[in-house]
Amino acid sequence: MPRMLALLLAAMIAAPGHAQGDVVAGMKTFDKAYRHVTLANGLRMAYVELGDPHGRPVLLVHGYTNTALDWVPLVPYLAPHERLIIPDLRGHGQTDKPECCYTRQDFAYDLRLLLDRLHVARADVIASSMGSIIMQSFVELWPNRIDRVVLLGSTGGRPPGARPPGATDLTDYADQIRALKEPLDPDSPFMIAWWSSPTPVDPAFNRRQRRDAAAVPLAIWLAMLGQTFPDYEEFQRTLHHFTAPALLIWGSKDPIMDEQLRTSLRTALPKAQVKVFEGLGHAPFWEQPQAVADTINEFLRR
Repeated sequence: MPRMLALLLAAMIAAPGHAQGDVVAGMKTFDKAYRHVTLANGLRMAYVELGDPHGRPVLLVHGYTNTALDWVPLVPYLAPHERLIIPDLRGHGQTDKPECCYTRQDFAYDLRLLLDRLHVARADVIASSMGSIIMQSFVELWPNRIDRVVLLGSTGGRPPGARPPGATDLTDYADQIRALKEPLDPDSPFMIAWWSSPTPVDPAFNRRQRRDAAAVPLAIWLAMLGQTFPDYEEFQRTLHHFTAPALLIWGSKDPIMDEQLRTSLRTALPKAQVKVFEGLGHAPFWEQPQAVADTINEFLRR
């Protein structure tokens, strides 16, 4: 069944001459693939499994306040022989939303328990934004569980005193997030700006992302904001232990991860392969999923 759903999703989204609106059909198909499992720590985690159940496991980890559906645009273009494991992180989507704990180590531990529960000894990883930061901790803690890592929209932190005047990055967005009030309005100016992209993204997909994010309790937004993104020294300490082959992907117009935030990661991982997509934003796999997937597929084949 997982492979049949993956093939149906691919037919709906990736067919030659497809319209962007077909992503809506893809989301519906994706929703049907949801499964639920209770981890060893008691957390009930929701996840989607697509592709070849006997293929190479690939764990896809979404970003801050998103869900597994983050990956709907990209999935049809990934190699069909892979076994795609796509969870909702704790506090997000259909996964439990406990009052605590939301450090990046907590998220990483959940993912390790999910791999244990699915009897996956080792996996490749594709992770975006906050998910990419979580996976930096995962590789530090359990390097023997990960083969290759693709980090999209990631960072190694901003060196002290290096912030340029007038820069817009996560620090600026943090002030706006701390000012939010419940109930969160998915169509508020902040939410629309937070999910904006330099080039067009299917509007129905964007609305779904905002709606799912608004369903995340504000306390969890704030807990993740305060604990998941460490300072420069902690980033660099973690990256010192990062040994997995890595592919780093950014959009050149990413409003969150500016050039200094990217440089700190490239410097910390000098052997990593780097790809910057000109004119794209924080989630380039939403804007040009096939081009991003081609880069990822080539890297994971090596």
